[in-house]
This record gives sequence, C-alpha cells and structure tokens, in this order.
Amino acid sequence: MRKYSVSLKQWVKILNSISAEIDIFAPIRKDEYLDYEQLTEDNIMSISYNKAIPTTPLKSFFFPIKENVVREDEDKQRVILGAPACDLSALNILDKIFLDEQFLDTYYKDKRDNTIIIGSDCYEISENCHCTSYNIDPYPKENCDISLSLIDYKVTLQVFSKKGEKFIKRFSQELKEINKLPPEIQKKREETIEKLAIQNKDLPNIEETRKGVEKEGTIIWKKYAEDCVSCGACALVCPTCHCFLLIDKENFEKIKNWDSCQYPSFEKVAGDEDPLAHIYDRLKNRYLCKYVHKPDMYDEIACTGCGRCIEACIGKINKNELIAEVCE
Repeated sequence: MRKYSVSLKQWVKILNSISAEIDIFAPIRKDEYLDYEQLTEDNIMSISYNKAIPTTPLKSFFFPIKENVVREDEDKQRVILGAPACDLSALNILDKIFLDEQFLDTYYKDKRDNTIIIGSDCYEISENCHCTSYNIDPYPKENCDISLSLIDYKVTLQVFSKKGEKFIKRFSQELKEINKLPPEIQKKREETIEKLAIQNKDLPNIEETRKGVEKEGTIIWKKYAEDCVSCGACALVCPTCHCFLLIDKENFEKIKNWDSCQYPSFEKVAGDEDPLAHIYDRLKNRYLCKYVHKPDMYDEIACTGCGRCIEACIGKINKNELIAEVCE
C-alpha cells in the first residue's frame, strides 16, 4: 500500500480544488455535534479530523433514508472524508446484504461504485465508543479507498484500493511519497486502544454477549423496556441496521424508506398476528439480531461499537449496561 505525506495547508488547497469538480462530504463540528456536511469554501477549514464520531452513520450515503427506486438518473462521483473504522466495518454486513448477486440492489451498488471513501483514525473517543470490545481497531483497515491521519499539521494518506490510487493521481505531484507510516501514528493508535480498554474494561466480549442474550428470558428485557418508547432511533442511527419498507406512490413511484424493528406492528401479519407485539419482545429481538441472527447468517456481528444507539435513545437506555447485566 502506497503512503503519502502532505502539509495540512497544502491538503486544504487540494480539497478546495477537487470540491470544485466533485462533491466532498466531511465531518464538521457545530457546538456539541459532529456530522457530515458538503465542503464549501466557507467550511473547509472547519473539518474535524480524527475525532469520534459523526452523528450520521456512513450507511446513509449508500442506503438513503428515503429513495425513489424507479428513477433513471445516475449517481455522480463523490468523496466521503473521515469515515471512522466502526462505520467501515459495518459495510461488511451491508455489502453482503445489498450486493448479494441473487438480490442485488443496483441503487446501493451504484452509490458504492461512485463513492471514494477516505477513512479516518480515531484519536479522540466518545464516552460510549467500544469498537475494540468487538475486535475492531479504531483506525481504518478495510472497506475504504484511502485512510487519513492528521498529526502536527501533517496529513498522512495510505492507499487501500485501485479506486484510491486513481483518485490520488489527481494530485499526486503535490504529495510526498513515504516508505512507512510515521511512528507518531502508531503511538496515537496505541493510546486510543488503551483509552478504549480502560473505558470498557467491564463490557463482555462477543462470545460472552451472545451467550447472555440467548439465555436471558424476559426479566431484563421487561426492565429496560419500561423506558423504551418505540421511537426506533437506535436502529436509525445504527451503521448496520438495514430494514426498509417499499411504499407505492402516485405515477408508479416506489419509495424505499427506512424501517425499524422497534416500531409497533413491525412484524404484524395477516390475521392481526404479531410475534413482537410487546415492547420487551421487540427489544430482545433487536439484540438477538445483532449478536445471534446476523453472525449465524453472515458470519458478522451486527454491532460495531459506535455507541450511537446509546446517545440517541430517548429513554436513556444504555446498551452497554444492559449487555453487562444480561451477562452477569
């Protein structure tokens, strides 16, 4: 994998030049919130580098909240800068689902093909980050075209794919090729891993979590469900959740719209039967899906430890506290 170095000042000039031709989205912090925005001359100096984590999961760029699936327009090329490792890992499941040859989602595929993903190391973590608990390192290792690290006003880029190589060629004359990653990057990565280990020292690992979720009956689910309002926020901000509805509209339009297993009537069928009629059943089903069903179906755990569901929960349900109690 080829590696490059460039000053932050020159990197900003490169982004300015490219953004005139291609849409670039990057994390911008406003007050306490960090989320993706399309880059302009006004906000390009406000990009937040190596910080965890954008409010919007990466999936929304490929699996939009609402999408007309009978359209004929083509997706334009774009760049997503600053994708954290937890969201990159989530693409393992989404790709297996939406790029399955037997059930290929051409709209998802077009967006994946036309998007250059620049992953980002995490040198700052949030209070709910726990990626390493699920064997995910807090820096890009897969599913991105380029990775980026910023230390002391110097940007280090590492190319992961042919698509990334082609993109780098646009401005390679302005970069300095290097043989290996600077030692400062490895030091920062180790420090982040240590922070996460300390923060999540009491959180059960994947195997323990699966056993706990499978054996638990209804007591703990009923306890935590008392605070659940079935808003579905946990599923909507989750980087791996992928349930959707197809809604027929006028003029033969068909809209693909995000759905959530936490909504009432999510599994209601003919005869008014509903196996998930109770809130606590829906809550349990969500965890079974994450830690049991998805690993069985796709050999991938469906939680990447981003912690967004904890932050988004209106009922203040802390997933990590629930898991710890289930595994006692």
